[in-house]
Amino acid sequence: MRDYFEPKHVEEWLAGGFTRRDFGRMAALWIAGACLPFYNESTLAQDLKSISSIPPDAVRLNANENPMGPCLAALEAIQKVVPQGGRYLFHLTQTFTETLAAVEGLPATHILPAAGSSDPLHRCVLAFTSPSRALVTADPGYEAPEHAARFVGSKVVRVPLRKDYAHDTRAMARADANAGLIYVCNPNNPTGTVTCKEDLAFLVAQKPAGCVVLIDEAYLHFARTATPATEWVAANKDVIVLRTFSKLYGMAGLRAGAALGRPSLLDKVRGFSGLPILPSTAMAGATASLKDPSLVPERRKIMADIREDLFAWMDKRGYAYIPSDANMVLIDSKRPGREMAAALLQYKVAVGRTWAALPHHVRVTIGTRDEMEKFKAAFERVMNS
Repeated sequence: MRDYFEPKHVEEWLAGGFTRRDFGRMAALWIAGACLPFYNESTLAQDLKSISSIPPDAVRLNANENPMGPCLAALEAIQKVVPQGGRYLFHLTQTFTETLAAVEGLPATHILPAAGSSDPLHRCVLAFTSPSRALVTADPGYEAPEHAARFVGSKVVRVPLRKDYAHDTRAMARADANAGLIYVCNPNNPTGTVTCKEDLAFLVAQKPAGCVVLIDEAYLHFARTATPATEWVAANKDVIVLRTFSKLYGMAGLRAGAALGRPSLLDKVRGFSGLPILPSTAMAGATASLKDPSLVPERRKIMADIREDLFAWMDKRGYAYIPSDANMVLIDSKRPGREMAAALLQYKVAVGRTWAALPHHVRVTIGTRDEMEKFKAAFERVMNS
């Protein structure tokens, strides 16, 4: 707990535009254990009330989870480490860090391991935004950084996606001359659409001075057309890349991930977190997953085949959707999305939330073939009712 309130971190916040009264409020909340509401895909998909409303036997297509779960190698590694669960196995975190660094072609000093990517995402908002340093984000886009920014009093600037649903990086670069953090989810959540390398390169080159570009690659491994942003990390640019093992790797409940960036940026993020005591099971499972070179292409193809089958079915019936290159799709429900979600739940099919920018669309996670057949049947019944 002491690390949160080292004098250097207090002064960083004050320099960023927070008053001592603001910091005192944050400190009091932190000590109370309630500093920052923790937003991740699960908490945004299901609040406490809606969790109890989803039948236990429902098809869950609402939280962008991967029904394949951990791979066999990860399961075996997890089983081996469970009996040692009474120990602090710090060496597993070090092994994970070194393995991820080797896979990404980066020094280990450029890797900040974490329990998933939501935690470092929140820490980046704390480290680089303030009332005078805005967060710039896409609309529609993943809401967690915006919630975190508003909680600590930082200005939020939303920039609409382009007509092709890619990020408008030119507009984002000039959205606020005092921006502290520009957030890009690539592929984007909820649209599943990709922003090309050239557009990202423009943003990295043309962003405001002192601003950090945060590129969330939670869904990168599903995409056939997305380019990793790690080259800018290797070049020590003002870029942080987020990675998670919650999506393609099927470890959402185990919590493994990392932030990738040059050491001076990661030190600022690290300043808003405690010691990295991470789940040993997650570290073991993630390391084993990284060592399987066939895992990503095999799972990408399985998911893409199921997704394209859904698209073909919808095309045949004239249903509209936004073409996606991830494990989700926004479908035009021809009615308020919340109404569609409630109607589908009557058939025990839970789908994702809606966004104000596209209120008649509902987000659907790509599940197993059997799950998608159940979705098709329920969706057609609701659309024809």
